[in-house]
Amino acid sequence: MNQLISLGQWKPALVEMLQEYPDLEDIISAIHRVGGYAFLVGGAVRDLLLGIETKDLDIEVHGLTVEQLAQLLEQFGRVNYVGKSYGVLRLEHLDIDWSIPRKDRSGRKPEVEIDPNMSIEEAFRRRDVTINAMGIDLHTLKLVDPFDGMKDLKHGILRPTDKKLFMEDPLRLFRVMQFISRFEFTPTDELDVICKAMDLHEVSRERIEQEFIKMLLRSEHPSLGIRWLHAIGRLQEVLPELYDTLGIVQNPEWHPEGDVFEHTMQALDAAAQLEYDSAEDRLTVMLAVLCHDLGKVSTTQYIDGKWRSIGHAEAGVVLARSLLKRFVSKKKLIKTIEKLVQFHMEPVLFTATKAGPGAYKRLASKLAPHTHLAQLVKVSLADKRGRRGADKKMMTKLFGLEAEFEANAKKYGVFYHPEPPALCGEDIVDIVQPGPQMGELLERTYQWQIEHGVRDKERLKKYVAEQLKSKRYVKE
Repeated sequence: MNQLISLGQWKPALVEMLQEYPDLEDIISAIHRVGGYAFLVGGAVRDLLLGIETKDLDIEVHGLTVEQLAQLLEQFGRVNYVGKSYGVLRLEHLDIDWSIPRKDRSGRKPEVEIDPNMSIEEAFRRRDVTINAMGIDLHTLKLVDPFDGMKDLKHGILRPTDKKLFMEDPLRLFRVMQFISRFEFTPTDELDVICKAMDLHEVSRERIEQEFIKMLLRSEHPSLGIRWLHAIGRLQEVLPELYDTLGIVQNPEWHPEGDVFEHTMQALDAAAQLEYDSAEDRLTVMLAVLCHDLGKVSTTQYIDGKWRSIGHAEAGVVLARSLLKRFVSKKKLIKTIEKLVQFHMEPVLFTATKAGPGAYKRLASKLAPHTHLAQLVKVSLADKRGRRGADKKMMTKLFGLEAEFEANAKKYGVFYHPEPPALCGEDIVDIVQPGPQMGELLERTYQWQIEHGVRDKERLKKYVAEQLKSKRYVKE
């Protein structure tokens, strides 16, 4: 859990942060001169008080209309008006949202009513939870906290700022979910009751997606938010494919942690502790881990005195697609995760069976162009680390297998990308006409290249010629 920092710490931190933005202090002074009041609001204040670095600055301006604010900002650079209908403006050289107080109405495309004369208390009342309902007057650097958000921040409490207004936007259930994961705070009983009753049908996939992304990218224990969904009785509605893993028994020899749901939650938290090349890399692996064992629901059987889930990786592909379509908008990302789910057992199987270079090269080829063995290793590693039993100790039976798999994949040159084809169409155009047959021959030759470790063009062209003489390609 993040710790609250003292007044003596956050004020200097605020000043230092403001100085990083060119023209910001001059803009704040200009707003004050014309009778406006600029407040740093929302998550930026919360994160500042928790000592968390933030780049998402929201400044709410009271006492000026959108037009007046736009005219003032134009003195400092080019203004982006894309969010004007929502009362939000941006200067193109400053990564800051400048907004006028507004009232939001729920729906797939929330309606807004802009009110520059709204009181500070009324404006802050419209924020979801009290820890987000604080502001800092950027002229005086005084904290404005009409709903005791600082107190709740200190005690790690998530409390609705206003019960009635909270219910107006059902997206807030998903915001609570990611706050629980990110800050490891405890929702009040009142907040739980509200979230149990909210109608989620009008929330768009795109808005839900943003909350899941924040949860998966910014949490050390993302399982907390998902466990909360289950605790308030909403998991079956939000993620039914994951809900179905509850109670699916696993072999305790390999899964001392319990059922598939518990394993998935532990694996998800384990994935959050891994190192990643980018936010995209992390999101991909986290989503794959969330989905990796969904196939056990339909494949788990009691065979010869043991619980087994033969074929669960392949069976999980369709279920992963179904789950992800609920909150992931990018088809390419979904396809990538399908591949990782389908082959997530391979690192262990390859090392256990001492697979040769051809197997590694074929696997890299199957994953491309969507993903690669480096991501697959991370999914496998999280899978192995998500197996803590009642003693909370990590099961170590399978440790070291991923390291061996990675070393082999690097040795064979296919850890980050597949082996490229040694032949292209130009190399065989003198013996094969361009078209479907050429494409089929090139693919067949590529697989032969991988299988036999051959990269010499002349040998590969000879293979093509031999294939052309076979019954497969000779016309009757």
